[in-house]
Amino acid sequence: MNTLPKKIMLLGSGELGKETIISAQRFGCHVIAVDSYPDAPGMQVADEYEVISMLDGDALDAIVKKHAPDIIVPEIEAIRTERFYAYEQAGIQVVPSAKAANFTMNRKAIRDLASKELQVKTARYGYATTLEEAEQIAHDMGFPCVIKPLMSSSGKGQSTIKKPEDISACWEYASTGGRGDSAEVIIEEFISFDYEITLLTVSQKNGPTLFCPPIGHRQERGDYQESWQPCAMSEIAFKKACEIAEKVTEALTGAGLWGVEYFISGDDVYFSELSPRPHDTGMVTLSGTQTFTEFELHCRAILGLPIPAITLQRSGVSAVILHMNDEQFKPSFSGLDTALEIENSDVRIFGKPITRKYRRMGIALTWDEKDADIKALRAKAKEIADCIIIHPQH
Repeated sequence: MNTLPKKIMLLGSGELGKETIISAQRFGCHVIAVDSYPDAPGMQVADEYEVISMLDGDALDAIVKKHAPDIIVPEIEAIRTERFYAYEQAGIQVVPSAKAANFTMNRKAIRDLASKELQVKTARYGYATTLEEAEQIAHDMGFPCVIKPLMSSSGKGQSTIKKPEDISACWEYASTGGRGDSAEVIIEEFISFDYEITLLTVSQKNGPTLFCPPIGHRQERGDYQESWQPCAMSEIAFKKACEIAEKVTEALTGAGLWGVEYFISGDDVYFSELSPRPHDTGMVTLSGTQTFTEFELHCRAILGLPIPAITLQRSGVSAVILHMNDEQFKPSFSGLDTALEIENSDVRIFGKPITRKYRRMGIALTWDEKDADIKALRAKAKEIADCIIIHPQH
């Protein structure tokens, strides 16, 4: 018998963490939100919170000892994930598992696992710890090529090297723009792809691996700008994506929801990245596109609760609400009344305590029937997002 409630410690409490906390609380769980800054979005709804640097292993050990959680749910990359093995040995459930958290928080580990051990198709790639190594790899790859920190999220530190003269600036951005304390970067072949997808994949404790309808997305500066579900793709490509996702998640072990990213070119499928948690592009599920949101699926899988099926309910689109300039201030928002006058519209303001350039402050959502015109829905979601004006609190 599955006994609830559980005490969950969430490591990282941004907008994805906030929705995860709400979903967990609906199952009666007690949640401690942890982040490196006060008043993070998840802290605003959690039962308790802690502010620490999760790269400080001793500080991490101290709050785990203090709160004695049943489950630890990592939501960001900048964590001393090597400590998770000891927590797991002490009887704490680490989501999806200590192995998964350690491998996926570092692009090097997950890419090598996929490409070398599991023989999954990926872009060609190499690692650099110096500018000279970066120059050599970039010339071997050819231009353009993509450079990223080994640990980062939301596109931080990622850029495209378009010509040899770009290498130095791109190296500097990547080697200083990551999370954690590694200056090592990954340089990837630029794949000429038709589109990108996220395949939300659910590993269960007592059931088969499940796959959500594919989510299409568009990125700028390495960060998602809009996502839509479903994304049209061939049956052959979808089957390949599911097979790869199942192979990689089985190798990493554990229960929970994963965001598996791919480049799709015709029927060819290239594995790109994998996150062992709800994915930013998956916020489109908040528009009711499928049976359960990605956050509800994550919590059900973590808690060992049944997921009978995941089916498409309707089409939906999410579009980001960004702060576009360098000004930093405590934000307030106007235009909600205009945005919500639009049929089939919703807005989620994340509650981030301060702005910074290109920071995602919220999302706009819209939806329609299963066979709706996705292009028209994307335009509508942008229209809703454009209604929202971010300005300083008075």
